[in-house]
Amino acid sequence: MALSAGGKAFYNVTILGVAFLLVFTAFQTCGMIQTVVLRDDKDFQGSGYDSLAIIYAVFAAANWIAPSVVALLGARCSMFLSAVVYTGFVASFLHPIPWVLYSLSGLLGLAAAVIWTAQGNYLTENSTEQTMGRNSGLFWAMLQGSLLFGNLFFFLEMEGINSVTTHLRTIIFIVLTVISGVGVLTFLFLTKPPEEFSSLSIQEEGPTGGFGLLMKAVTAFVRSAKLMLNKEMLIISVTNFYTGLELTFFSGVYGTAISNTKSFGADSNSFIGISGMLIGAGEITGGLLFGILGKKTIKFGRDPIVLLGYVVHMICFYLIYINLPAESPINPVFPRNGVPVSIIGPNIELAFACSFMLGFADACFNTQIYSLLGSYFKSDSASAFALFKFIQSAAAAIAFAYSLVILLHWQLLILVVCGTLGTLSFFYVEHHPPRNEI
Repeated sequence: MALSAGGKAFYNVTILGVAFLLVFTAFQTCGMIQTVVLRDDKDFQGSGYDSLAIIYAVFAAANWIAPSVVALLGARCSMFLSAVVYTGFVASFLHPIPWVLYSLSGLLGLAAAVIWTAQGNYLTENSTEQTMGRNSGLFWAMLQGSLLFGNLFFFLEMEGINSVTTHLRTIIFIVLTVISGVGVLTFLFLTKPPEEFSSLSIQEEGPTGGFGLLMKAVTAFVRSAKLMLNKEMLIISVTNFYTGLELTFFSGVYGTAISNTKSFGADSNSFIGISGMLIGAGEITGGLLFGILGKKTIKFGRDPIVLLGYVVHMICFYLIYINLPAESPINPVFPRNGVPVSIIGPNIELAFACSFMLGFADACFNTQIYSLLGSYFKSDSASAFALFKFIQSAAAAIAFAYSLVILLHWQLLILVVCGTLGTLSFFYVEHHPPRNEI
């Protein structure tokens, strides 16, 4: 029986979520553990932070051409090819070689810009004003399920083990590579968005011939450049920048800080897995809460949800400040006789509680940003989401770079200041929607 337009759209959003769940189960787990994995590989001369900084630096720059790529290839093809690159990056950890890893990091940055631009475009094409909040929350919850499964696997593999051996690394990354590969195949089940919903400038079909394709790509680039000068887009960029900083913190820095806090005992490495699962649980809770209740919460606007995320983040940052050693993001910190390594002495239960809070607050911000961009810039969603990812990934690249040298309390101070400015910026745009799109 043929599906209705709404049913077809919901099918596409569900398949989109499953595909991203699988691919990012591999990639997000890889991102959280790669610094520790490479640290324990005595033959590897480099750093996981360097790889992540390259990814997000290229990611930021590539967002300017991503709408053109999506215009040329279409959203579905763009996501499929990008997912292939993600799988290759994960597979490179089977035998990490610096020049190979860093080269693939750069290529992955390009693929990331394309896949997220295409995702935002495709999600919007399968949503209406009434379903955008629900679909954003559903997709976000499914995506962040990746943090549960990958990190649970890592925890079970690392329990009671002090370092990642070559044999263990091979097992972990074979499994992650296979999972990502299945995700690549899942993209093939996506269908064309319902014509009733499709009102975007970037379509699956377009002019053929070299000149027509070139003009399509140039037009997409010009629209992105113009949209960047939109007053409200400039203001919401402050919020986007903050999400990039806190993305870096919860996805790469916080797990490393827990692993480096040796007061937690011999299982401190495996605790990265538990922390990642709890971050994922927080993300899923927020995504489902604001997705399922989207029709009710939208009556009060998006800003109460963002305010909730801000308050949770600020409390969380204070608790992390008093709980973890200042040097923990950079170097292992061992117990000292009679000398506290943190203000209250490291407490693993409190550290895990903060993991959940980091994920929940991140979901508060991101689900509402997705909803806002999809609603306010519906006819230019590809450009809007590309600019969102441009600012976010630029911030993430900066944060991964300074994470190597800046102590924990300074990193937290940066997050507090930028979080406050980002929240105020969101409030302004929520109550002053753009009068005209480009």
